[in-house]
Amino acid sequence: MSIQVSNITKNYGGQLALNDVSFTIKPGEIVGLLGPNGAGKSTMMKILTCFIPPSSGKASVYGFDIHEQSLEVRKKVGYLPENNPLYSDMYIKEYLEFVAGIHELGKNTKKRVSEMIEMTGLGHEQKKKIGALSKGYRQRVGLAQALIHNPDVLILDEPTSGLDPNQLVEIRNLIAEIGRQKTVMLSTHIMQEVEAMCNRAIIINFGKIVADDTTDHLLNKKENTEQVVVEFDQEVKAELLKTVKGVLNISKVSANTWLVESGKDLDVRQELFRFAVEKGFTVLSMQKQSNRLEDVFQQLTKK
Repeated sequence: MSIQVSNITKNYGGQLALNDVSFTIKPGEIVGLLGPNGAGKSTMMKILTCFIPPSSGKASVYGFDIHEQSLEVRKKVGYLPENNPLYSDMYIKEYLEFVAGIHELGKNTKKRVSEMIEMTGLGHEQKKKIGALSKGYRQRVGLAQALIHNPDVLILDEPTSGLDPNQLVEIRNLIAEIGRQKTVMLSTHIMQEVEAMCNRAIIINFGKIVADDTTDHLLNKKENTEQVVVEFDQEVKAELLKTVKGVLNISKVSANTWLVESGKDLDVRQELFRFAVEKGFTVLSMQKQSNRLEDVFQQLTKK
């Protein structure tokens, strides 16, 4: 296993940040670590990168224990923290050479820095100081420093934060490409990113794992339900709509449009058409919705 976590608990004073967390990650997996704010995602990443110790439990990276062999763990891991601390007065190339020196790359420094600048799309900006870069480009610099020593494991805390749509696609593709050769763990609040990049998701809530599965399996676990968006020609009262056979839950999208949730054992669309005819309404549109990871996330992290 590239990452093995066994019964990790972390207390901050009287606050329990992680509660008996266990999981393993295989080489080549891209795993999304998801959870509400304060769920323990960043704490887990800081423990795996040897920035903070756990209160109890064990963890290892490629067999190296985070307690006893932290220097070996750091050689194996590239880390992009959420706040992405950088030296604003340094030029991009200068900073990456500095990081390469910390990792003792020696004669390979110049070549590796050039490779990272090209890989992360920093070529046009490399003569600028880091402080003059947009947030998106600073994220690229952070990703470049995480990759500079060619680690086997990449741990990324909110890697797409601050990116514009074009940059987001580029970084998403880069992470997917990196994931073919390395183990990647990333946290993000953008569920579409997990669906696009990750083949597995670990969901944490109040410091405990509430789900750990492939993204495909998670998308098929939403309480065995289906969703339909239906638009009527006039306003329909919620009380009436709830009487339709098979309807489990409804939520208003706009004045005349509703999101209707039903069980998979009944095609609620037929019932909605029958309801409309009986009540004198006209159905203007009706569309079946695919399950979204966001829906699964909300279901699993309800208080």
